[in-house]
Amino acid sequence: MTVLNDIVRVTQGRVRALRARRDEVERAAAAAVLGPAWGQAFRGQSVAVIGEIKRRSPSAGVIAAELDPAEHARAYVAGGASAISVLTENAHFGGALEDLAAVRAAVDVPVLRKDFILDPVQLHETRAAGASAVLLIARVLGGARLRELSAVAADLGLARLVEVHTAEELELAAGLAPEAIGVNSRDLTTFRVSVEGIAPLLAAVAPDTIAVAESGMHRRADVERVAAWGADAILVGTSVAGDADPRAAVQRLAGVVRSGRTERVSSGKRSE
Repeated sequence: MTVLNDIVRVTQGRVRALRARRDEVERAAAAAVLGPAWGQAFRGQSVAVIGEIKRRSPSAGVIAAELDPAEHARAYVAGGASAISVLTENAHFGGALEDLAAVRAAVDVPVLRKDFILDPVQLHETRAAGASAVLLIARVLGGARLRELSAVAADLGLARLVEVHTAEELELAAGLAPEAIGVNSRDLTTFRVSVEGIAPLLAAVAPDTIAVAESGMHRRADVERVAAWGADAILVGTSVAGDADPRAAVQRLAGVVRSGRTERVSSGKRSE
């Protein structure tokens, strides 16, 4: 069994438990106030930094076991992060939904829920926790389920960051007109990283969709490289979450000027 298969199996167990509380979760989602508009993070001329709250991972092991989500999020924003990603999967990444709620209360930038979303009830849970956006992974979901969850997320007012790894997945994602497409340089089956492999996919993201380069960002030169390929944002976890000075870690990556693709991404045209 691959790590990804195990993550999905564990997540299915969480979903079954959550379904038993569906009415409660949906009521909480309906009562929740939406967080800051996702599009506000991408209005500048620089590559936006999405700093991730991440304690551990299957590939890196322990990153920051005692990380305080609110404290880290404030440090990221002070260093120039435009949005915060919160990994809420517990068994493999050490996260929790409470981390997202803590971050939402601590900062005034958009917050992304990063998890393995399999069922609409998780989207209601995401909305109730105050997220502005949610990650949907094409490789995990496949076409029919991805389309279903994308529609539910949009109905709930959640921006969608659809993660892709191949040209076929990119075509599928583009058909959903999401607010953002994330191109992950980490293969979710092997967990190997190949930043060079994402260049053609980043370049192929439509100009009016936010293109996010995910994984493998450690140095400013890495950001400059993906900017040249057309990235509007980077999502960075291990290299900032594990740094003794997370503010400085983000600061080293922030401020790289966008190169654009065919045209500039409009100021949140699809993102409000």
